[in-house]
Amino acid sequence: MLVQSIRKRLSIIIIACSVIAILLTALFVNLAVNGTFNKYMADNQDQRNDRIVQYLQDAYKRDGKWTNNSGQEMMHEAYMSNYCLTLLDANKKVVWGMNPNDIQEKNHVMMQETSSNGVYRSNNFPIKSHEKIVGYVNIGQYSPILLSQQDINFKVSINRSIIISVIITIIIAIIISIVISKQFSNPIKSVSDTSVELSNGHYNSSSNVISNIIELNNLTQSINKLGSRLEQQDKLRRRLVSDISHEIRTPLNVLQNNIEAMIDGIFPVNEQRLNYLNNEVIRFGKLLDNLNIIKGFEDEKIKLSMETIFLDTLVISVCNEFNIELKSKNIILDINIEKGKKFMSIGNEDKLKQVFINLISNAIKFSQNNGNIWISMLETKDKILVKIKDTGMGITKEDLPNIFERLYRGDKSRNKIEGSGIGLTIVKNILDIHSATIHVDSIANIGTTVTLYFNKI
Repeated sequence: MLVQSIRKRLSIIIIACSVIAILLTALFVNLAVNGTFNKYMADNQDQRNDRIVQYLQDAYKRDGKWTNNSGQEMMHEAYMSNYCLTLLDANKKVVWGMNPNDIQEKNHVMMQETSSNGVYRSNNFPIKSHEKIVGYVNIGQYSPILLSQQDINFKVSINRSIIISVIITIIIAIIISIVISKQFSNPIKSVSDTSVELSNGHYNSSSNVISNIIELNNLTQSINKLGSRLEQQDKLRRRLVSDISHEIRTPLNVLQNNIEAMIDGIFPVNEQRLNYLNNEVIRFGKLLDNLNIIKGFEDEKIKLSMETIFLDTLVISVCNEFNIELKSKNIILDINIEKGKKFMSIGNEDKLKQVFINLISNAIKFSQNNGNIWISMLETKDKILVKIKDTGMGITKEDLPNIFERLYRGDKSRNKIEGSGIGLTIVKNILDIHSATIHVDSIANIGTTVTLYFNKI
């Protein structure tokens, strides 16, 4: 199979279509011009025949009979115009006539159709006087339509103009096709080259070609976003491996070091030491449990039983569970729920409770003492909006797009606060199952606003 570049293939298609269209147009124009011209010449010939008949009728009326000189002056015109005249009386006897051979060899006689060359055609036209046929005139010629030199020059000029127009138009079509194919092929070639680079692992590759064609411009922007996303995912993958290793290695090292110390007699084997080791085992187990929960979400193995949920009631009950944490950090929690509304949605109460526990827990965890947290709930036409806003340490602009990634902990200041980095991943997966969405706005050292959108019953 012949492989061609898109520019070459597109140019060939455009040029081929243009040439075919131009040639067909030229053919139709030529046929139309020739047809119109032939009709014009045929009408002139019919008018000539009528004129000859009328002239001979006038000659008969003038002389009252046919003589050898009746209308003979027409012979010179006929000879010069390459046709023959023969005058016949009422009994079709020849009064006078021309010899067709006299005009056959004349160089300026041109036939309308070469296949008719040498074939003599003639027609008899009646001559009347007082509505009575008094004779006939036979008009003969070597072609259905006679062309003078001027007529031939005119047709040649028309055909030459058509040919020149076709050549010029084809040249213009080729130039336009090259320009158009370049406009299409350059962005596509650039995107193709970028995709090859991306497939080879060069995620920093991008296409800089700007097109005024919306679809091609969208394609270029999409491949650039894909490259940026792949580069980001590659960095996250590397960080994920490092974070998982760190998260798992820490409790294992604690366990190993303490157990070896107890075996060597450095640490006493007592209840306090065993409880400490047990807490590390529990922390390690929670980490594995959270990873399994995420795996279950991603494998779509979790089947949730759905029911009607009053979100306002659920949020208030979750907030009441954090009274101790709020008082310990002297954080003021302000709940603002639009009155007179029934915030009903379809969902699983336990899983949605887990969502609000995670989000409110984060708001408290990352807020300083004497901070503020606002929770508001309102309705739109078909959505229920829940906003959770805090005055905590916020999230940097660089970390914000990655907060829903597994084990992503953001900047070092946030890493100092205990957590597995899985909570928001679980929140996102639960909301996806409920066909709900989450949007996070945050400014470092100022605060974070989390907005949830639930489908309203």
